[in-house]
Amino acid sequence: QVQLVESGGGLVQAGGSLRLSCAASGRTFSSSAMGWFRQAPGKGREFVARISWRSIRTYYADSVKGRFTISRDNAKSTVYLQMNNLVPEDTAVYYCARSKVNVPSTNFWDYDGWGQGTQVTVSS
Repeated sequence: QVQLVESGGGLVQAGGSLRLSCAASGRTFSSSAMGWFRQAPGKGREFVARISWRSIRTYYADSVKGRFTISRDNAKSTVYLQMNNLVPEDTAVYYCARSKVNVPSTNFWDYDGWGQGTQVTVSS
């Protein structure tokens, strides 16, 4: 099992940046791919990014490609999401989760260990 705690959200103007962190506890973190998802009010949980367990492969939703960067530090049991050039459409609660599958899934049901999320609000 893995327990995850997200942090780093906040209020930022369009064009600004934020760096989200996801601190993990549990034995499976360093051997698991990790993902970031987000959920805007009234919408479903949306895939944002994924990183393999050795950081060799990363995947991004088209909507964030070129603006967001996912990374991880296995020694610190932490996953990061650097978000640049933010737009109001990025406003959502952001969650990290552990992948249960060995394929680069973008489906939220293929992930577990969901944290409480961190709110990101981008003003225009």
